[in-house]
Amino acid sequence: MDTESDRRGGGVVEVEPPAAKAKQKLGSKAPDFIKARRVLHLSWQVGVFMVGLAVVIAGVAMLVLPGPGWFVIFAGMAIWATEFVWAQLVLRWTKRKVTEAAQRALDPKVRRRNIILTTIGLVITAALLGVYVWKFGFVLPWTIDM
Repeated sequence: MDTESDRRGGGVVEVEPPAAKAKQKLGSKAPDFIKARRVLHLSWQVGVFMVGLAVVIAGVAMLVLPGPGWFVIFAGMAIWATEFVWAQLVLRWTKRKVTEAAQRALDPKVRRRNIILTTIGLVITAALLGVYVWKFGFVLPWTIDM
C-alpha cells in the first residue's frame, strides 16, 4: 500500500535512547534571543540565580519553621536547573536516589521491618504516656490562667 508518508520517507520514526536525550537537555533553557546576546544572557542567569537562591533560602527556613521545606528547596533547585548544568546534574542525581529509595521501600522485607519498628515505637510511646498519666494524673505540665 502506497501512502503519502511512504513517499515522503516519513514512515519510520527513530526513537533516541534515554541517555542521549538526557545529554541533550543539559545547558541553558533560555530563549534563543536571550542566548544570542552575551550581556542579556548573563543578566538572565543572574536573575535565575537570585530567584532560585530566594526559593532555596525560604526552603531552608521552612525546615525549622512550619512549611514544606524540602519541597521548596527542590523547587529552588529546579529553578536553577533551568539555567545551570551543575544544578541539572544535582537534580538528576536526587531524582535517581529518590526513585531508588521508593523502590527499596516497596520491598516486602523492608515494609515488614518498617511496620514492626513503627509498632514498637507506638508501644513505647503509649507506655511512656501511661506512666506519665499514672504518676501525674491527667494534668498538663503548664498552667493557663483565664
